[in-house]
Amino acid sequence: MLEVFILAVALSMDAFAVSIGLGIKNSKNLKTLAFKAGVYFGFFQALMPFIGYIGGVGLKDIIKDFDYWIAFFILQIIGSKMIYEAFYENIEKQIKVISNKVLFTLAIATSIDALVTGFTLHLFSLNIYISLLLIGIITFIFSFLGVFIGSKGNAKYEKKAEIFGGVILIVIGFKILFKNITIF
Repeated sequence: MLEVFILAVALSMDAFAVSIGLGIKNSKNLKTLAFKAGVYFGFFQALMPFIGYIGGVGLKDIIKDFDYWIAFFILQIIGSKMIYEAFYENIEKQIKVISNKVLFTLAIATSIDALVTGFTLHLFSLNIYISLLLIGIITFIFSFLGVFIGSKGNAKYEKKAEIFGGVILIVIGFKILFKNITIF
C-alpha cells in the first residue's frame, strides 16, 4: 500500500500545482473554490486510473512477458512530461474566469497522466478500489490545500510540486523495472 500512497502523491502533484495557480488567480470565495477543486481533481484522478486499469487488465495476458517494460517507459514519459511542464507550461495564466466548466476541463487535463498510469496498476499487489479511493482522497487534500497556498502568493511551490511528482513517477518506473528484470 505504501507504493500506492507514493503513486497517489505523485499523481496529485499536477492537480496541486494547478490548484496553486487557481488560488493565485482567485482570492474570493476560497473555501468554495478549494472544495470544488478538490472534488473535481480528486474524482478524475481516481476515475482515470480505473479506466486505465481496466485497459491494462484487458491486455494483461497479451503483454505479460514485457508489461514491466511498458510500465517503465510509461512512467518515464509521464514523469519527464511533468518535469518539463514545471518549467515550460502554466495553463492557469490563460484562464480568465474560474467556472465549473473550467474546473472540469482542468480536472480532465491533469488526470490524463493518471489514465495512462492506470495501465500499470495491475503490476502491484493491491486492492484496486482502495487504491483508487486513496488516490482520490490524496488528490482532494492536495488540491484543496493548493488553492489556499496559492492565495497566499506562494507560486514557488507550483513548480516544485510538479518536479517532485515527476521524479517520483520516474523512480517508481525504475523500481518496477528492477523488480522484474532478470539477469542471466
